[in-house]
Amino acid sequence: MKLLITPIFLVCGDGIQNLRRFLLPPQRIYYLSLEFYMGRTLQNTMVNLGLQNACDEAIYQLGLDLEELEEIEEDAGLGNGGLGRLAACFLDSMATLGLAAYGYGIRYEFGIFNQKIVNGWQVEEADDWLRYGNPWEKARPEYMLPVHFYGRVEHTSEGVKWLDTQVVLAMPYDTPVPGYRNNTVNTMRLWSAKAPNDFKLHDFNVGGYIEAVLDRNLAENISRVLYPNDNFFEGKELRLKQEYFVVAATLQDIIRRFKSSKFGCRDPVRTCFETFPDKVAIQLNDTHPALAIPELMRILVDMEKVDWDKAWEITKKTCAYTNHTVLPEALERWPVSMFEKLLPRHLEIIYAINQRHLDKIGEGFLTDLSQLKKLLPLVDDEALIRDVAKVKQENKLKFSAFLEKKYKVKINPSSMFDVHVKRIHEYKRQLLNCLHIVTLYNRIKKDPAKAFVPRTVMIGGKAAPGYHMAKMVIKLVTSIGNVVNHDPVVGDKLKVIFLENYRVSLAEKVIPAADLSQQISTAGTEASGTGNMKFMLNGALTIGTMDGANVEMAEEAGAENLFIFGMRVEDVEALDRKGYDAREYCDRLPELKQAVDQISSGFFSPKDPDCFRDVVDMLLNHDRFKVFADYEAYVACQAQVDQLYRNPREWTKKVIRNIACSGKFSSDRTITEYARDIWGVEPSDLQIPPPNLPRD
Repeated sequence: MKLLITPIFLVCGDGIQNLRRFLLPPQRIYYLSLEFYMGRTLQNTMVNLGLQNACDEAIYQLGLDLEELEEIEEDAGLGNGGLGRLAACFLDSMATLGLAAYGYGIRYEFGIFNQKIVNGWQVEEADDWLRYGNPWEKARPEYMLPVHFYGRVEHTSEGVKWLDTQVVLAMPYDTPVPGYRNNTVNTMRLWSAKAPNDFKLHDFNVGGYIEAVLDRNLAENISRVLYPNDNFFEGKELRLKQEYFVVAATLQDIIRRFKSSKFGCRDPVRTCFETFPDKVAIQLNDTHPALAIPELMRILVDMEKVDWDKAWEITKKTCAYTNHTVLPEALERWPVSMFEKLLPRHLEIIYAINQRHLDKIGEGFLTDLSQLKKLLPLVDDEALIRDVAKVKQENKLKFSAFLEKKYKVKINPSSMFDVHVKRIHEYKRQLLNCLHIVTLYNRIKKDPAKAFVPRTVMIGGKAAPGYHMAKMVIKLVTSIGNVVNHDPVVGDKLKVIFLENYRVSLAEKVIPAADLSQQISTAGTEASGTGNMKFMLNGALTIGTMDGANVEMAEEAGAENLFIFGMRVEDVEALDRKGYDAREYCDRLPELKQAVDQISSGFFSPKDPDCFRDVVDMLLNHDRFKVFADYEAYVACQAQVDQLYRNPREWTKKVIRNIACSGKFSSDRTITEYARDIWGVEPSDLQIPPPNLPRD
């Protein structure tokens, strides 16, 4: 065993990296993970060094069995499952691909528990994997580093200071990670917690000494045991300590190595961090090492005196993140009181980062909506894309809960929220939406195994009390919903809900949750419309005709950022001159004919088969608003909507462009123009002081 290990250690650790800097590009990769599920090392090392056959033969000549020797080795079970095993595989791959890479984690004294089955039940036993030592590791006390906890923050003229902290020492242990037959050996450096020697020795009585020794053990508990939870968040202080412990020690080590490296630098010690992202790449394995972000900011701003904005640019360019789960119970949420007590300066930095996110364009847009244009240069900003998508999803989840409680229909919050809310009128063409819903329903029924973009279609609005056809439209929507929502073949691929009693307070719930806004009146019939603008401002994309304010919305955002379909005004006028024949479209388009026949035959009103005969008769014989003429283009445009929705990033980028271009539709802008151009009054931005303050 020693013969195998010794040559490896000759080239492991900082030595191989110092050699490699003359041979390879200078950037080093640092993979931070709270878990490395390494397993056994002997066989993997022999294979990668090309020594397996030679070792097998040598062992055989001694009358021994190599497989028996391999079985003696303890597993290094420093991980729970896929996350930790992926980290181990990544280390192997980085070495095999010749990348100058380090893995950084914690040297847990006890790894993942050993599982025993007793009477059919799982019983956990401690994994004391280090009880006989670990021949693959080498302690590096010369690189031991202090890690600080607790204390207080003091803002001085010389900068921010973190004072009166408790110190735990991080002792590194290096394990070689050989690449496959390429004479490359990288390093996995695991940190072990050690208490400093100056612990409470002012207590000379025996009781005080014993208490001090016990306190020392408490400090060293940080690296005692791996938390045995996979995809489940354990919100304990010890876990937070572990996460900061590995991050703080690792970043000190990274910066020490960066400063001491002479590649491309003539200074004895690097003091400029401009090139830091060019030399250092830090990959965070899930959220566990996320404290690397505020810790790097703390080091750069507080200790290295780098300007905040520059430090933030360096941090963003240096750090990347791998996500492992979407389960909400796995997301880490720390009590603010615990975080503030343990890491007071880091909480300040996190607040500052968050505030700057809230400030990406400031708050001036609240009274001058045209300032939303400042979002346009940020359309490709990944953080903004994530934030906008997150806010939309939160709004959808909230509205889903409301719908399920109100209508007793299970809503898929990941489905597209397709919203059509306005007064019910023939010219607003809710009937065109109904025909599309029926078409989608028929397609799902025809091929239920096909991948469909799930939709929750919501139609809402009030009909004038004496408007028979408008009331029939409402009845049709609810009837279609009764069939679609209870069809087990359809499942959550399609839901149809009529939003009862649509009003301002309901609009305040549905508009922020909408993905798609339907503005599909016949071209030339809508004077303007106002709901379409509200949907645009609140992050919904518009499917619509070139009618009313849709025209101005397309001018502002670009027609390519809306889903525009159907006849223009001149097309409608030409069709009027030619004569509109609804049956021509019905005969030519099989899916349209099927939908019309179903509505006419009572498929959606089995207890009253003739219920919708008046609706169909109007559509076929005296439809002033030419629903069938736009059906084909509408259905095709909806397919484009589906296609884009399958690409959440590109969808959200269009959402951001729409929001950024919605400033023109502020009522503040309109009233400003009324005041200046019509009323002859100049608006004022004078802030009147509150009554309790004296006036000039």
